[in-house]
Amino acid sequence: MALSMSDRQAFLAEPHVASLSVVAGPDRGPLTVPIWYYFVPGDVPWVLTPPDSRKAGLIAAAGRFTLLVHRTSPTVRYVSVEGRVIDTGPATEDQIRLMAGRYLPADRVDAYVEFARQEHIIRMQPEHWLSSDLG
Repeated sequence: MALSMSDRQAFLAEPHVASLSVVAGPDRGPLTVPIWYYFVPGDVPWVLTPPDSRKAGLIAAAGRFTLLVHRTSPTVRYVSVEGRVIDTGPATEDQIRLMAGRYLPADRVDAYVEFARQEHIIRMQPEHWLSSDLG
């Protein structure tokens, strides 16, 4: 059963690890990699990545990407969101802290902020959603 928009957004707001997919070229399937993401209902999803990473280059070339999050318990549920890049640039310390705080224990956030200081933020405007709860 497809999820309502509010259920999709609530599920996407949970701290899942996403699969990010982006077109990788004419004779290739999409590049699909695990990634942390940040999302608050009513806003747009965003990711952090080194600006010289393969995924950053492919996203810049394609101008769009997809995030897929899923779970298997208590029911199989997934949400996929695809859209265009609306902006990208150096991440602020506050953005890096938000991301780290979503996935790491508090005592590991500072170390992650130091590690990720050169990362860039890529924000997506959702255009297409796919979702289901198979429970």
